[in-house]
Amino acid sequence: MEKTFKELGLSEPLLRALQEEGYTEPTPIQTQTIPLVLARRDLIGVAQTGTGKTAAFAMPIIQILSNAKQRTAKWGARCLILTPTRELAAQIGDSFGAYGRHAHLNRAVVFGGVGQNPQVRALSRGTDVLIATPGRLLDLMGQGFARLDGVEILVLDEADRMLDMGFIRDVKRIIATLPRKRQTLFFSATMPPRSRAAVA
Repeated sequence: MEKTFKELGLSEPLLRALQEEGYTEPTPIQTQTIPLVLARRDLIGVAQTGTGKTAAFAMPIIQILSNAKQRTAKWGARCLILTPTRELAAQIGDSFGAYGRHAHLNRAVVFGGVGQNPQVRALSRGTDVLIATPGRLLDLMGQGFARLDGVEILVLDEADRMLDMGFIRDVKRIIATLPRKRQTLFFSATMPPRSRAAVA
């Protein structure tokens, strides 16, 4: 018997947004992941592209942050999502906007290849959800425009790519600035053992 989104523990504002998006039943990765994220567990979620991975972490994160609504410090963030490309960062930002339309959380999406001024303005107020590519985030941190000492939840999206030689140094530099007490979620289409070991 398949579980419903309601049975997974999602709140009414999220259920309403999912209905408006045309979602009827959770995918396997969502069924397995949502209750664990809501229980504030760390996890590694491995599922093929197109199986609803973004929703699997976005929906419970929206609920966690909404249930404990608090003011975010200037330049700060409560949830950090690291992703390898600007296209993925933009898609994740759109997903948080869609699923969180009744939750009144704010979000900032930062990536390179564009001017940083709008991104700096978004960060200046403090943000509930910060979605970023590592290079631009490190640039902004170096300029004093992003502080991560208040992050409660870290997500590595496409974690296998984030932990390969192209990104691992930047990712480790960013993670070193986060609170040790936090929830950590890795999502990926594949997760080779060496990637897991890279951040162990």
